[in-house]
Amino acid sequence: MSDLRTRLNKALKQAMKDKDAGRLGTLRLIMAAIKDRDIAARAEGNDDGVGEGDVLAILGKMVKQRQESARAYEEGGRLDLAEQELSEITVVEEFLPKQLDEAETEAAITEALEEVGASSIRDMGRVMGVLKGKYTGQMDFGAVGPMIKARLSG
Repeated sequence: MSDLRTRLNKALKQAMKDKDAGRLGTLRLIMAAIKDRDIAARAEGNDDGVGEGDVLAILGKMVKQRQESARAYEEGGRLDLAEQELSEITVVEEFLPKQLDEAETEAAITEALEEVGASSIRDMGRVMGVLKGKYTGQMDFGAVGPMIKARLSG
């Protein structure tokens, strides 16, 4: 079992002991999402389930979904539901690595461009592959794509 899964299981047990219903519910959602991906991976022949990189991707996706939901709830005037989504984000983010700041992201992009030897927009996929391999869960790849595109076309 990966270190991240161990941390998640310990947090789940602690939330049960503390009778922290909000945190417990969020942790159960995380574990269910991981279990779903494990089942899908086993169906594809990977008996070990998903790796730590996939778990980080699941957590990142969960944060993004909750941010979108919170925004929609705020626009709809449902601040109680928006607050619940934001509290779930806080729990999920505990298990994600520290997000890179803008300067660190720029440095990582520069390093990946040099590593791949990227010279045109056709190399963008290879650059993204390098970044996803090294920085899954640490950067927003939706925001990184345009940054790479700007560097390669400029």
